[in-house]
Amino acid sequence: MSRKNEALEIHCGGESVRFSPELLDKYNVAGPRYTSYPTAPEWRTDFGPTEMRSALEQSNGATSPRPLSLYMHLPFCEHLCLYCGCNTVISRDHGVAIPYLADLEREIERFAERLDPGRTVEQFHWGGGTPTYLSPQQMEDLFGAARSRFRFDPNAEIGVEVDPRVTTPEHISKLRRLGFNRLSLGIQDFDPLVQSTVRRVQPFEATNELFQQSRGEGFESINVDLIYGLPHQTVDLFTRTLDRVIEMSPDRIAMYSYAHVPWLKKQQAAFARFIPEGTAKFELFAAGLRQLTSAGYRFIGFDHFARPTDELCVAQEERTLARNFQGYTTHSGCDLLGLGVSAISGIGRVYAQNFRDLASYTRRIGDGDLATMRGIRLTDDDVLRREVILRILCHGRLRAREIESEFGIDFERYFADESSRLEDLERDGLIERRPGEISVTLLGRIFLRVVGMVFDAYLRRREGDAPLFSKTV
Repeated sequence: MSRKNEALEIHCGGESVRFSPELLDKYNVAGPRYTSYPTAPEWRTDFGPTEMRSALEQSNGATSPRPLSLYMHLPFCEHLCLYCGCNTVISRDHGVAIPYLADLEREIERFAERLDPGRTVEQFHWGGGTPTYLSPQQMEDLFGAARSRFRFDPNAEIGVEVDPRVTTPEHISKLRRLGFNRLSLGIQDFDPLVQSTVRRVQPFEATNELFQQSRGEGFESINVDLIYGLPHQTVDLFTRTLDRVIEMSPDRIAMYSYAHVPWLKKQQAAFARFIPEGTAKFELFAAGLRQLTSAGYRFIGFDHFARPTDELCVAQEERTLARNFQGYTTHSGCDLLGLGVSAISGIGRVYAQNFRDLASYTRRIGDGDLATMRGIRLTDDDVLRREVILRILCHGRLRAREIESEFGIDFERYFADESSRLEDLERDGLIERRPGEISVTLLGRIFLRVVGMVFDAYLRRREGDAPLFSKTV
């Protein structure tokens, strides 16, 4: 572990850079993850079902209606993992899922009847919660309900998040037979002390057994999720977890920064005194970056790593990579339709979210309406800034001429107020600027959220407000 005044180092794919702890303190600030822009705190509660129906109609009326990406939220878990920031319903009585599945089928019907039946589904994802909380038969029935109402592309990407603690061989076989071709396995950490502290006990042997079975069933892509910054984690212990993950050889790895937000998730306060912070947390990330890139994975950005031949890496090279509520994606040309409690949709120039509590979601669906709780229709300025931020986050490079051509602006004039902040980032080595181009350096890729924040018009209005976001590292 670094001493207080010792320079910090990062190594990534043959590149390396040193910087001071003071620079880490300067840029390790609360900031959005930019799965949307404007971010969710800016969305309005006077945006409801009427506005959502209008957005669906407008998306159908486009000259070339976009294909669809469907996300379905299955919130149920048997146990609460104390680090978790997801929208969950904790119950060991699996009967609680039965009425929810009926509501989901009603919601599928309501969306399907408002969408052009010719629009194809290119991506379908189940998240949670724990989708494999459902029985194999319930999964088949739910998947069949979606299949019967939407037209799936033969090459659709169909993914699901699984918890190895509750997922059986029957679950895996059923998912594969239904057509799922991507799995995301939650791991977080293999150290017993870390696991017991966050109440997620999950031995390596059982996880690896499920992973190997999934390979044997023919899943085309398997992702694993890790978290750095959990209580009791040290570089030595986290390195052992990474060794085991590399041994499993997943296609993609998400190494998320633990988001400590006890004002939103009160259970996180239980272990606050054991959390590595500042330099200690950064060194966990630096160790993971070094170890994973040395093992042949490419650092996509934020927290995503993938094999060089993976679609994410190819899309980044071809500058078609995109970002949405599920992180980095290759499906940039789709309208995202969210189904289930708390699910988020991104349709054209509209974001919308369903009610986040199960009772309100159930009531709205029972009333025969959509479950939209809040949303926002983007202004021209929002659309422009969203594109600028996403190009930085996805490609690490921003070409002013492209933005000028697409939006009919003079880039330097439009973003004159951002100039001083860009100069500060350039001085600190996060970006390089050439005439008409901004490039993110290796150091800037570590603080990628900070670079995007320069162009966020809403953040400036919220300066001095209570924290809304987790820290950038």
